[in-house]
Amino acid sequence: MSLHLMSSMAPIEAANWPYPRWIAHRGAGRLAPENTLSAFRLGRAYGYRMFECDVRLSADGVPFLLHDDLLERTTNGHGLAEALDWTALSQLDAGSWHSPPFSGERLPSLQEVTRFCHEANCGLNVELKPGPGSEHETGRVVAETLARGWRGALLPVLSSFQSAALAGARQAADFLPRALLVENLAPGYLDAALELGCSAMVVEHSLITAQVVEQLAAAGLALLSYTVNDDAEAERLLTLGVQGIITDRVDHFDPLSGTV
Repeated sequence: MSLHLMSSMAPIEAANWPYPRWIAHRGAGRLAPENTLSAFRLGRAYGYRMFECDVRLSADGVPFLLHDDLLERTTNGHGLAEALDWTALSQLDAGSWHSPPFSGERLPSLQEVTRFCHEANCGLNVELKPGPGSEHETGRVVAETLARGWRGALLPVLSSFQSAALAGARQAADFLPRALLVENLAPGYLDAALELGCSAMVVEHSLITAQVVEQLAAAGLALLSYTVNDDAEAERLLTLGVQGIITDRVDHFDPLSGTV
């Protein structure tokens, strides 16, 4: 699909939400090193066709996958990830922390993950993870990168807890669907999503009630839930009619059945 055609598309609304309901958290949940290509490949092997991942910028402005601000938990690096350029980051071991079979796994760039999604015919939910002060820039660069390089049938969804990051994405590529992430339903949460031109919200699962579902549906917003690993909770959310369930348990839930 060309950039021109994508830019002319109408916003996606809840009633026409086209994405798979089951979404693999950070690639394959906890079965592989999070936010790596090995995790994506494993999630795909379990039947998942939609993936959530975290993207931030290197010191030289390259979008790449990593959840934390610091490198220590999931790589053999040290300190702030945003302090290193992509050449240095791309050499880090991002797999040994998980288990020996993944020793030497590298941090992938967003471009590499985009290529995987095209080849595997999968959708992508990119959580924007800006460092302090880089919120708008992160949203802008990630959106520009996806707008230039995405060739999949389903547009990637950009989500964030940071309104400024979503505003940057909106400025760069308004046609890419956006979702406001929330961990509490503070007054005005729905207005905030609408002001940002969002197509969806991603809400901590325990906060979701029938009233919340009704409110978002009335506003034309899709509702995704994170991070759901319990059978009873997944069944409750499916019954309520949420459009997306993000889970770590990719080896437990069947993404093709539509049920728990």
